[in-house]
Amino acid sequence: MGWLLDASVHVLGADILWREIIGNVIGLASAVLGMGRRTAAWPVGMVANVLLFTVFLGGVFATPQDTDLYGQAGRQVLFFAVSAYGWWRWQQNRRTGSGAAAVVPRWATGRERLGLLLAGAAGLLVAWWALTRLGSYGPLADAWIFVGSVLATYGMARGYLEFWLVWVAVDAVGVPLLLRAGYYPSALLYVVYGAFCLWGFVTWLRLRRSAVSGVGDPALESIG
Repeated sequence: MGWLLDASVHVLGADILWREIIGNVIGLASAVLGMGRRTAAWPVGMVANVLLFTVFLGGVFATPQDTDLYGQAGRQVLFFAVSAYGWWRWQQNRRTGSGAAAVVPRWATGRERLGLLLAGAAGLLVAWWALTRLGSYGPLADAWIFVGSVLATYGMARGYLEFWLVWVAVDAVGVPLLLRAGYYPSALLYVVYGAFCLWGFVTWLRLRRSAVSGVGDPALESIG
């Protein structure tokens, strides 16, 4: 099994793990499915979580990228758990809803936004403290990526439009952190994913407006 952990490609003077490349490609596929409100987005994303968990514990697994990003690794575990919830919720929506889409996009209510803000602030403080104690690389940035990613994944499960914007904020912090740590494929994916999230936000916003107006848009409904 050692070759599975060590398999890498040499690019521009750096060894890049195939697990990191493949995990990020699968993660992007999950995001595409999520924008289309496909329930398959969740199990596909869970496969990426397993791969990337091993990548971000480079020191533990003694792979070429030996910088441990405990926040990045830990969020894969929470992603897996929250994705199980999202998978269940979207399947329930399909069974009880009248349409083909697994979720109807909507803005979070004032109470829901306040809950997310409070959970985010508390989570950030706790994660920052914990990651600093663990010796994680870039603990504050890593803490925000960890907490913001969990909030965004939960928001996606609930159908909040805001979850796309939270992802953009995560990507904005993640790109410089991952570049400094030498995780180049992940940094590149964050750039692509940031642009994709803006597109996803606009797409879901149009779907929301269409649902509110009661006028179906076949072009939009076809992605559901």
